[in-house]
Amino acid sequence: QVQLVESGGGSVQVGGSLTLSCVASGDTIGRYCMGWFRQIPDREREGVAIIEREGSTIYTDSVKGRFTISRDNAKNTVYLHMNSLKPEDTAVYYCAAGLRRTYDPYEYIYWGQGTQVTVS
Repeated sequence: QVQLVESGGGSVQVGGSLTLSCVASGDTIGRYCMGWFRQIPDREREGVAIIEREGSTIYTDSVKGRFTISRDNAKNTVYLHMNSLKPEDTAVYYCAAGLRRTYDPYEYIYWGQGTQVTVS
């Protein structure tokens, strides 16, 4: 069983930056593919960025060049560095752990509780 706890969300002006953190406990994140997802009310959860066990990354088109996902296996932590934030980035952001690199949220096993990001 893996517990994931996100932090770092908040309110920021357009063009600003935030860094989200996801700390894991119960198992090492080195065994998992880690992803950041986001969700707004009445919409499906959207995959934002994925990082594989060996460190390769993929990003959804809308955040390419602005967001960076990284992992520190020694700290059992995954990060999402967000720059040049736009109002459309406003959402609840979730961290997730799974076994396969995919944007399909149903493929992920463990989820955090989410952290709100508001850009205005």
